Parts: sequence; structure tokens; C-alpha cells
Amino acid sequence: MASPRPPASGRAISTQPASSTRAARPAAPSSRSSVTTPLTRPCLESPGPSPSSRPRRRRGTSKRCSPGVAASPASPLRIWPPKPDRDPHVTDEARPQHRLPRSRSALLAELEATARELAAAAGAEITAALGRSINVDYKTEGKSEEAAPTDPVSEVDRAVEEMIRERLAERLPDHAILGEEQDDHPLPDAEYLWAIDPVDGTTNFVNRFPLFAASVGVLHEGVPVAGAIWCSASRGLGPGVYHAHHGGPLNFEGEPVEAVENQGVRRSLSAAPGGAPGGSASWDNRVTGSAAIECAYVAAGVFTTAQFWGVRAWDLAAGLVLTEAAGREALIREGNAWRPFERFVPPTRVREDRTPTLRDWSRPILIGTPEGLTQLRERIRRPGIIQRAARRLRGR
Repeated sequence: MASPRPPASGRAISTQPASSTRAARPAAPSSRSSVTTPLTRPCLESPGPSPSSRPRRRRGTSKRCSPGVAASPASPLRIWPPKPDRDPHVTDEARPQHRLPRSRSALLAELEATARELAAAAGAEITAALGRSINVDYKTEGKSEEAAPTDPVSEVDRAVEEMIRERLAERLPDHAILGEEQDDHPLPDAEYLWAIDPVDGTTNFVNRFPLFAASVGVLHEGVPVAGAIWCSASRGLGPGVYHAHHGGPLNFEGEPVEAVENQGVRRSLSAAPGGAPGGSASWDNRVTGSAAIECAYVAAGVFTTAQFWGVRAWDLAAGLVLTEAAGREALIREGNAWRPFERFVPPTRVREDRTPTLRDWSRPILIGTPEGLTQLRERIRRPGIIQRAARRLRGR
């Protein structure tokens, strides 16, 4: 009988009897018909049966993960996705307890649950701050002495983002974070990245106009895969969290959102920033002051479409997951054409002497129903309308 192969790690094989080193194993299956272990079972740390009894490996399968090898109950499970610096000699008990589920669907559901929890916690902090005086600064001064400054940031924005960062660092320390209020630049090749807008609609918030949100989105290699948006007002009037993950349904506070349309309505609503194009014979435009609110409302069926001309990745990361879950579409402007949105990609260059990151991303985006987007694209296609809209938005 052929001698067993050495382990992949190069460690020496003990010459003692098997009974003295480990418990006896069940006999290897003698034919393919007796194999019941699915192909998705994790690899084993211990070597499999001898080459003479091992089934032939199919093309494309791992050499160490033969589909004919049954998993031992004592075998440690692999983390999905595997960490590149994982030490096989460290026991599972010694590793941090932030292991991800094995299957992709379970992983995305777990990310959605975490995003929902963080968005709800952010909403609680924001709501608690409404009853007290808060400090407000501005990122951009006015263009003249008479002009008021723009782009406010409050102490609540900073506190909420810091709270979310601390919780993510504790639970998922190997995930990158991109937040609006901290000027950091995560590596462009980060596998998992959390895009956070702690208070979206800060101008509304500091003026006590009750329409603002907290947005928590998750990107996998730039693709939005899970997200949650706490809204100060929902389709049902009360505050709450819209949440979803890729391939799953749109939910509000843990319950699926069902589209309910009023009979006889012949004119709908769409969202557009002040000065943006898009007036239509089929709908009226509304300005909310919050991109996250608009994404959530498009997903929930309140708005037919929404258009964004100067937003960032943290404004849309969670909202694009919600709109996809609700069966809506997203288009991104590339050159002179609108194409289906797929992922966030850093720009090719920036003004500073550094590597571009997702903090530098800013592209025109349209979201909505397929019928609504067809009408909106026709309206935007009119000569000069994009240039006029861009000039007006830059001057705000």
C-alpha cells in the first residue's frame, strides 16, 4: 500500500500508533455513492485517507478539500472569507470571537444585522440631542463676507461617528471604515469597508427641521452588500431603520416592506436637489436635504426617482442596497452615457500627491423605478441641462 503523503505544512508525521495520538477515525467511504458531505464543507487540518482510497479529484477542486472526505466533528472550521495572516497553529479558542459565518448568505445577514444595530444606536443618539443646545461648525466658509458658510458639522455628527467606529473596531477589527467626519483614506483594496454618514441632513438637524438620517453601509470590494438607514420619519410617519442585504428583501424594523399604492393617483413624487434637472409631466420634485432619506424613500415607494449630482460614497452606500432589495435600479454617469451601477471605484487621479481612495469618489447617480428612470434620462438628455445643473449645484 502506498505511503501517506506528508502534510502541506511540512511537519513530521508521528510514528506512534494512531490510538496513542488521536481518536480512531471512521473508515473512508469506498465509493462515490456513499459520499453525503456537500462540497461546501470546510477543509480539514488533518490529512485525509490514503491516496489509494481517496476518490479522484475533480478539475477545479482543492487538493486538500476532497469532496469525498467527511468532516470530523473535532476539525476546526475555516473563517469565511479566510484571513491572509491566519496562523494554522493557533487554536480557535485563542482567536478573537469575531468569526464570520461560513456561508455567504449567513455572512450578509450578519452584516445587515450589525448595520441595523449601529444605525439604530445612531438614531437614539441623534434623537437624544434634539432636546439640548449643541455646538455647530462649518467645513466651508461663504464665497463672500455676506454669504453664509456651508456644509455644517455638529458635535453630534462627530460623537455618533466615533461611537460607530469604536463598536466596529471591537467586533470587526480587520474591516476598513470610511466616515464623513474623519479625514482618513482607507486602502483602495480593502475587502470589507463600512461607509458611515453619522447624520445625513445636518443642516436640517441643526435647524430642527425633522428630516434627517444616519446611514451605515457595507462594501465588499467596492460593491454595496448590506446597509441600514435610520430615518427620523418613515413611510409610516414614525422613526425607524430601513435595512437590507444583497439578495434579500427590504425591511423596516425587522419586517418586510410591502409596496402599497393608492388607487387613482396619477401624479407621483420624485427627489431632486435644488437646481437639479428632472421636472416631468408624471411627477413633482421634492427637496429633502438628505440623500439617505431619498434613497430610503425610493426603496419604500414614496419617491419614483431620485438624482444625485455631488454626493459621496458614504451618502449612497447603504441606500443603494435598499433600492436594489426593493427592485429599483441605479445608473451612474460614465462619459456621456448612463450605465448600470456596479461598484464604487476610486478616481484615477486627485489634486493632492497621493493615491486616490473612495473618499475621493463623487459621481452623478440616478435611482428609481425602470419606468421613472426612462423618463428622467430623457429629461436630462436635453442640450446643456447637465452643465447648467452642475454650475448651480457648485454655487450652493
